[in-house]
Formats: sequence, structure tokens, C-alpha cells
Amino acid sequence: MLDIACGYGEFINNISAAKKYAVDLNPDAAGGLAKDVSFVNTKADDLSHLADNSIDVAFTSNFLEHLPSKSVCDDLFREVRRVLRPGGQFIIMGPNIRYAYREYWDYYDHHLPLSHVSLAEGLSVAGFGVRTVIDRFLPYTMNNSTPTYDFLIRSYLALPLFWRFFGKQFLVVGVKE
Repeated sequence: MLDIACGYGEFINNISAAKKYAVDLNPDAAGGLAKDVSFVNTKADDLSHLADNSIDVAFTSNFLEHLPSKSVCDDLFREVRRVLRPGGQFIIMGPNIRYAYREYWDYYDHHLPLSHVSLAEGLSVAGFGVRTVIDRFLPYTMNNSTPTYDFLIRSYLALPLFWRFFGKQFLVVGVKE
């Protein structure tokens, strides 16, 4: 499992995998990672520390919009495709410009506008098969004053009808074929 732009391990620390790798440009990210996570402080499009065909699943969340250009995004897609084993999955979540257009540009470091459609196209151009495209998955943010409870999150995820009303992030899964 590879977590790209891992932050402080919010995802990778909470999953089970035989081997866990994480990359982030912020060297302080290492301090938040569990002991079973191998961390490399690097740009997301430089996965040279990983061998070809060595990863089963790559994951990134709320990261692609921070890339400076589509060409850097293309470089990332090429690197992820290189390190994934045949049949390996690239799971991507992020704000959907189609549904979060008001809030999208409220962050100074958002550069790359992506929708579920443009992301699926980019993955396809990079040689991925596109397995899953969910245009509305999670709310835009969970960073607010309302407390979050595990049972509410589990209930939300179990009821896709709610996604249509509250979802502003996409979930797209590409597969190395």
C-alpha cells in the first residue's frame, strides 16, 4: 500500500497491509506515522525509491488539486502506473470542481481544477483502466465545529442516497491493466 501525500498518516495508519509506504513533501509528516510505515520525504511524482510493479494499491486524498499543472499530474500518474503491479489499483479522492466550485478556490494553494470526468479522462490517457467513478462521495470538508462520530460516518458511508445531497468530493479508481 502506498499513500501519496500522506499528511500525518490519517489514512495509512488506519489500514491493514503487509507493507505500507508513504510519501510527502513535508518532512514533518514522518512524525505522525506509525512504526510499520516506511516514509520517504519526496515529491509525489518521484517514486524512484520504489521498484517497478511492486505496489498493489496506491491512494491519495485531497492532493491533486494542489499540483501546479496537469503536466505534473501526468508525471504522477506515470510514476504510479510504473510502481503498481498489473491489476493494481490507484484510488483517488478529492474535491470535485463541478460541485465545490464556490469553495474550491478559497484555498490559496489549490491550482488544478478537477472533476470526476476530467480525472477519469486523465487516468485513461495515462494508460489506466477506469474501474469506479463516483461523482459525489464525501462532503467537501469535515473540518468544522460540528463533532464527528464514528457511527455517523459509518452510517453516511452505508447510505449512498446521502452522498447525492452532501457529497462534493469524487472517488475515482484506476487500474493498471
